[in-house]
Amino acid sequence: MTSQHRKILNITDELFSRYDNSESDKRIAIYYRNEIWTYRRLIDEINRVGNTLKDLGIEKENRILMISYDSPYFISTFYGAVKIGAIPVPVNTYLKPEEYLFFLEDTEAKVLVVEPEIWNKLSQSIKNKTTKLKHVIILPGMYNMMEKIESTQYIPQSSYTELVSKASVKLEAEKTSPNDMAFWLYTSGTTGHPKAALHLHKDILVVLNTFVKNILKITERDRLFSASKLFFAYGLGNGSYFAFGNGASVILMPERVEPKRVLETIHKYKPTIFFGVPTLYNAMLQVEEWKNYDLSSLRFCVSAGEPLPPAIFNRWKERYGIEIVDGIGSTEALHIYISNIPGNCKAGSSGKVVPGYEVKIVDENGNEVPPKTVGDLYVKGDSIAMFYWRDYEATRRNMVGFWFRTGDKFFRDEDGYYYYVGRSDDMIKTSGLWVSPIEVEAVLLSHPAILEAAVVGLPDEVGLIKVVAFVTLKQGYSPSEELANNIKDYLKEKLDHYKVPKEIRFVNEIPKTATGKIQRYKFRLGEVK
Repeated sequence: MTSQHRKILNITDELFSRYDNSESDKRIAIYYRNEIWTYRRLIDEINRVGNTLKDLGIEKENRILMISYDSPYFISTFYGAVKIGAIPVPVNTYLKPEEYLFFLEDTEAKVLVVEPEIWNKLSQSIKNKTTKLKHVIILPGMYNMMEKIESTQYIPQSSYTELVSKASVKLEAEKTSPNDMAFWLYTSGTTGHPKAALHLHKDILVVLNTFVKNILKITERDRLFSASKLFFAYGLGNGSYFAFGNGASVILMPERVEPKRVLETIHKYKPTIFFGVPTLYNAMLQVEEWKNYDLSSLRFCVSAGEPLPPAIFNRWKERYGIEIVDGIGSTEALHIYISNIPGNCKAGSSGKVVPGYEVKIVDENGNEVPPKTVGDLYVKGDSIAMFYWRDYEATRRNMVGFWFRTGDKFFRDEDGYYYYVGRSDDMIKTSGLWVSPIEVEAVLLSHPAILEAAVVGLPDEVGLIKVVAFVTLKQGYSPSEELANNIKDYLKEKLDHYKVPKEIRFVNEIPKTATGKIQRYKFRLGEVK
């Protein structure tokens, strides 16, 4: 790819400069609620944000923490920061206030760009904490709450609208290099806090020239809609640079993802490609009045985030006549590196290697294994993150030379299709969210009736992963439905809802290794009943 070898590359300039012309007022960039943003309006807004940040004293590689719903303001903030060489760091909008404190401290962000209702909850938590934060910018928000926010004495805060509207629409891009940091994306680990994967200006171009060019084949006529949010690596591509790199349009939905709302959005805005996760496709298939929604505009759908069960693929294709193109990617790789191909999907598989990437499956000694043999999946490609911020051990463990250790168990068939088996580290992904079995087991062990516990992810009746707890009981307690419900209620008080096991199964013993480690894979293989 020639672009990554240039001495100067600013990805915002690369994406938008070709559309900064006399036709930009006619080309639609964003559909957002009842608004239409042209490329002209978006480019001007990006430049205003960049100038605003510079006026606030933001310099190259200063971090901007973003807690933003999917909206044009997410897009303008993200690319406005990148254009001046600053580092936007978008994070999950569904977290607790104390969790955001970690991100503020870890990034040492000088500016926080935040939704008004989230700031209302967060502001008091920050009050007595030490951070590098110098300014808070309150976004317009879905709920028009700006007037309800009380001014704080301990940190300056401003309305995004008032601040940005005063700025110039003229902005020259910072002369960054292809290998300068552009943005950070946080990913979860097996223990401890999330890790920030550091991505470079060239990384977006790599994804555009691999997955987008070879698999999606997006053109200016396409209209993209992603139910996965922009703060995810998956959603960031689907909902922004996939389109902007090809002069296409995106549809942004700031609200929480609900099956009917997604169907209504597709029906109203008529996207040509829809991006979701398996649990959402399954939920959409449960909507009784599905015939009221027209999905005929779609060329195909895309799925990632967790394996797509064949039952969902087949039911979706039977109902709508549209394929769901399943693939696997990661935050570290920025997007998908193994994918099915539209028109040639193989149900149950993650597809084949995306051109531009290399993968290998190895055994515990690092030797590549033959087809139909399960091993650890490694991937190599130019979009892989440079390193994890302030986590030397995780960097050295997972980024082995040019190879990235994905932490996934896979096998491939003789035709070159790859199949997901599970996580090497026993992490569970359900409804697109990671669950640590260690965390859930620790809470289970605090219940007065439980002696030992093992938590795993198992497929439900349609093949979606659910959290299941296997427990042994202390003397004096007997298995019963009443006790199982009591344990669930206990967990609901101490864990986020998606971490609470769907089932509590009573067993006689928890299998372990000679060193006392729980052998969770035996539960996944059905060896323990």
